[in-house]
Amino acid sequence: MDAMQSIGIFAAQTFLILFAILAVIIVIAILAAKAGHKTEVEVELLHKKYKGFRNLLKAHTVSKSERKELKKKLKEERKAHDSKAQGHEKKIFVVDFEGDVKASAVENLREEITAVLTIATPQDEVVVRVESPGGVVHGYGLAASQLLRVREKNIPLTVCVDKVAASGGYLMSVTANKILCAPFAIVGSIGVVAQIPNLHRVLKKHDVDFKEYTAGEYKRTVSLLGEITAKGEEKFKQQLEDTHVLFKGFVSKYRPNLNLEEVATGEYWYGEQAITKGLVDEIRTSDDYLMTLADKHQVIKVKYEQKQSISDKLTGVLGKAMKKGALSIVEELETRRFL
Repeated sequence: MDAMQSIGIFAAQTFLILFAILAVIIVIAILAAKAGHKTEVEVELLHKKYKGFRNLLKAHTVSKSERKELKKKLKEERKAHDSKAQGHEKKIFVVDFEGDVKASAVENLREEITAVLTIATPQDEVVVRVESPGGVVHGYGLAASQLLRVREKNIPLTVCVDKVAASGGYLMSVTANKILCAPFAIVGSIGVVAQIPNLHRVLKKHDVDFKEYTAGEYKRTVSLLGEITAKGEEKFKQQLEDTHVLFKGFVSKYRPNLNLEEVATGEYWYGEQAITKGLVDEIRTSDDYLMTLADKHQVIKVKYEQKQSISDKLTGVLGKAMKKGALSIVEELETRRFL
């Protein structure tokens, strides 16, 4: 009898545990199905943020008797500003671009620019804070094209460089009507580079044959595993030169006063040097510029972000593990041209 009771209790406990696990799985599945992929445009009113800083500090640096008067004054200022905002006050739209080698942020940039262009007018201004050391040609080419959408609408475009806008980052920057740069920010690097390891001799040493079949004389000039021929290498270098010519032509179109012979050498310069060469227009940080604008105008930061669904988060660990697989490593080593 005791044995039967023990078995019954164990079975009941096991059932309860399995039921709890099943319930959790069902809840997660329902939430994941409802959540899906959510995309959001986040808006932050920087002019209110700056004024909030000012008001907070003022409130803590005046006497009790002065605090009441300050509160009344701030209320009147807020009322006057709200009344003005109903009119046609100039708006400053702020977008941040933090670039990596693949220019991954271009996906968010295109949505942010689209959102801004739904209401921005030529009397407004778009400020883009660019931070990038450059990367793949096609990625930064697209990023620059997104900024050109602003220029094509005749909306003033300002690029601010606080740390670095080199190579592809500088390609983006030249689309602006004016470029502001911090004193020690890095700009320039108008050049092209490509890099690839070649394992052909290693394979040959170990008697491993590598066969690659192509149609078209220059379908593959250099590769990771194939033999690099003099003819293929010459063609590859020519393609790099052609890309550099396109890069210089783009820069010259939007900054015609630049001496390309002097600056299109692949070198970079710090802000104080860059302004003497005409690479930038003013030595100034983005913070100083935006705070100045916030005294008279609405300064609106726009950020687009794609929210992960619950199912995506649950499979994130597996995805990261797969990304580190051998196939991804080979893809990363394939030939790429970088601005």
